[in-house]
Amino acid sequence: MRAAIYHGAFKPMTVESIDMDQPRAHEVVVRTIGSGVCHSDYHYVDGSLPMVTPAVLGHEASGIVEEVGDEVSTVRPGDHVVVCFNAWCGQCEQCLLGHPTLCLRRPLRTPDDPPQLTWNGDRLGGSVSQINAFAEKMLLHERQVARIPEEMPLDVAALIGCAVMTGVGAAINTAAVKPMSTVAVFGIGGVGISAIQGALLAGARRIVAVDVSAHKLDVARRFGATHTVDASQEDVVERVVSICGDGGADYSFDVAPGAPTATQQCIEVLKPRGVATIIGGSSEGLKSADIRFKERTVQGCLMGSNRFALDIPHIVEMYMAGRLKLDEMVGRRGGLDEINDLFDELGRGEEGRRVVVFDG
Repeated sequence: MRAAIYHGAFKPMTVESIDMDQPRAHEVVVRTIGSGVCHSDYHYVDGSLPMVTPAVLGHEASGIVEEVGDEVSTVRPGDHVVVCFNAWCGQCEQCLLGHPTLCLRRPLRTPDDPPQLTWNGDRLGGSVSQINAFAEKMLLHERQVARIPEEMPLDVAALIGCAVMTGVGAAINTAAVKPMSTVAVFGIGGVGISAIQGALLAGARRIVAVDVSAHKLDVARRFGATHTVDASQEDVVERVVSICGDGGADYSFDVAPGAPTATQQCIEVLKPRGVATIIGGSSEGLKSADIRFKERTVQGCLMGSNRFALDIPHIVEMYMAGRLKLDEMVGRRGGLDEINDLFDELGRGEEGRRVVVFDG
């Protein structure tokens, strides 16, 4: 099968023919249909994060099950699925407490196991949780996929696996935004837009989008923001507090990647006992923020605290009912041979998610 091989930071990926191992007892083979080009993978491409090479990146994906291992019980060949990177064991303390995102014993292959993918006989590394979605097929544990209805378009369904699940889940699961509350979202990329949509679904009455890009702020309004603040032109804290009233926002979300100023502002816009959820964020911003004297809560968020076997079908249902915008999030679709162009567009900050689309 064909796959885009990552050779290292600042080097173009090449599309090559690779080999896949047979599925083990609880593994499934999924034919890839859509794969989002996510900022998490861009961090490898631009050298921000290390990665063993050669590798196949991609983790925000959807597809159709082609083959299953002997003990797979959750899906069968022909099922349409969304892939989610937080594979869970179902037996550790966190899983049993209802927090599978924080699973302590993820059921994935170890370095001592046979490789999932090889290229010219050599082991290929991979993206988050060994998903390898920039390939025509993926070899996954059954607890990395969630079945969805066949009526759901698979190209946009791919976005649910990372950006949408993270942002919507942050609002609904992690922060548990209450109806009639006020919300501020810092950083209007795919996850920020999804956090706005999650706050809207939760019934927030005011949703303030904060970014340095006037264009992204315009986009935020299209997805449900009631107000916008241009961080390059305005005093962010003063303006957000003024919009929200009553001393500030009930909830805030930091989706700005590694920006200390945004993290500090995300906390400072909160009213007393307000809750800040850090999705991107910076530890430097946390150090300088006033938390104690207003009893503010600051919490982290991994993948929207999701229970993906439940949450992904629920998100699909909201999309099918017209309550969640996904099609509008896609900026461009391209084939696997366009992978380098799609990453370049992501790096330039062009509007919308990029999706690699494979033949259905």
